Amino acid sequence: MTLSLAWIGLGSNIDGPHEHIERAFRALDQLPLTRCQQQSSRYRSRPVGPADQPDFVNAVAQLETRLSPLALLDQLQALEQQHGRVRQRHWGPRTLDLDLLLFDDRQLSTPRLTVPHAHMHQRGFVLIPLAELVPDLRLPNGKRIDELLATLDTSDLQRVLPKNTLTPQ
Repeated sequence: MTLSLAWIGLGSNIDGPHEHIERAFRALDQLPLTRCQQQSSRYRSRPVGPADQPDFVNAVAQLETRLSPLALLDQLQALEQQHGRVRQRHWGPRTLDLDLLLFDDRQLSTPRLTVPHAHMHQRGFVLIPLAELVPDLRLPNGKRIDELLATLDTSDLQRVLPKNTLTPQ
């Protein structure tokens, strides 16, 4: 099995969002054949979609994994379920949202998974924490994170907790 790098977007806006994010970081480090190498600062952002919900806490994790993209997606969705994720409406409130943003420099498009994440280039709450972890990162299409950020209004983002770097246990 090949060792790959994957970047995961984390978000939560109900039932103790900070706690859900912290627990998710610990759980990501415990996934089979996977280690969480870095975690970004936590950011508060306004919700995408319906505005009648609380602000989100967002972050990004860098994982080193031997799982395939779909096997990793299965693990992420299982973690969401462990956190009581209920999908009542599109872009609605959630206890935990885990998005597979990037997987090495692969481009995938299946009915279950699109990598790079289809909307990440439009979301400051993804790009700012991602740039914090890998400032010179290029997407598989060659675009640099800083180029994408220059096109976005990120004035609604507020850093609420500083970056943490995990050490292997």
